[in-house]
Amino acid sequence: MKSMTRIVSVLLVLLVSVAAFAGCGKTGGTIADPVPDKDGNITLLIGGIGALTGDYAVYGTAVKNGCQLAIDEINEAGGINGLKLALDFQDSQGIAENAVNAYGNLIDKGMVISLGGVMSTETASIVAAAKDDGIFILTPSGSAKSCIEGNDNAFRLCFNDPQQGTASANFIADNSLAKKVAVFYQSDLDYSVGLYENFKKQCAERGIEIVVENSFTESNSTDFSTQINAIKSSEAELVFIPIYAAEAATFLTQARSAELNDVTFFGCDGIDGILEKIDKNDTAIVEGLMMLTPFAADSKEPDVVAFVEKYKTAFGAAPNQFAADGYDAIYTIKAAIEKAGFSKDNVKDFQKGLVAAMTQIEVDGVTGTMKWTADGENNKDAMALVFRNGVAVAFEK
Repeated sequence: MKSMTRIVSVLLVLLVSVAAFAGCGKTGGTIADPVPDKDGNITLLIGGIGALTGDYAVYGTAVKNGCQLAIDEINEAGGINGLKLALDFQDSQGIAENAVNAYGNLIDKGMVISLGGVMSTETASIVAAAKDDGIFILTPSGSAKSCIEGNDNAFRLCFNDPQQGTASANFIADNSLAKKVAVFYQSDLDYSVGLYENFKKQCAERGIEIVVENSFTESNSTDFSTQINAIKSSEAELVFIPIYAAEAATFLTQARSAELNDVTFFGCDGIDGILEKIDKNDTAIVEGLMMLTPFAADSKEPDVVAFVEKYKTAFGAAPNQFAADGYDAIYTIKAAIEKAGFSKDNVKDFQKGLVAAMTQIEVDGVTGTMKWTADGENNKDAMALVFRNGVAVAFEK
């Protein structure tokens, strides 16, 4: 990682034709020598990291699109007290080492706000460096505890893994979905393990029996016949699958082929985007699949309806939860900047001001109402969606 003990030179952000800030001092976290454009506005460079290519591009592309949509709206409305926003979102392919390199590139470009990484491993790989550099982080979707631990400048917009695991068990119990469940998780993925462990703990509290537990690793994620046979031989009424969309699509395709049809499949936010991983002419694979999420694209709430329509117009598809997380992250940053009282004439102690403001704001976003504690966490209501005829709709008991 490049040293931040020197002031990073001002970089012209060609894609948006505005000047970015110079870099942040390693110890102070302040913005040096802001350079106004011809209209007197100052541009803040926001850096994002996520998969834009590869198996996990469904997540990174959605977050990037959601962020860009919010930035465009804010800038078109005049910015924030003479401050404009610019986004540089770098492709990591979902690989932690690439995320580290991307973070260094963004620092060199004059990033003053970081969105961390889209995936937990990406954010966890840069959180220590960001602390050393004094960079404020708001990750839209990095859910593992390790994403923000040990960094007082780091915050999270999404649920954390323990929250999702606990909420899943509670939802299953509260809605009488099952008394006996199976668990199928990825044992070398922090996201999956974190959900599984807290789900298991809460099941014990709620009187739900886990009758079989099966796992896999990245190296053996193509043939799940052994695990599926074990589930078929059990008395499970529901299968909890805290895994990502690509692996879930493979698992469900094989489970349907093996006629494992008399159980409910239940996942969390990592399932979002699964429709892009299956044959669009065979949506029966996901029929009845449930997932816990803070966002439903078919919501009738006016702010959600407006967001969905704008997103469809801009990108030609309905937004998933990751797009909504990105959108809300940018508006949360806007709220923190306003609360801290920053403007084009006042950017003193910028990083410290953002951190202090985060525990004082409440944001009504498309993913729910959010308030943050000093440990960087927020808690918001979750809902369950169920796939019907190839569309994820709000679950009704």
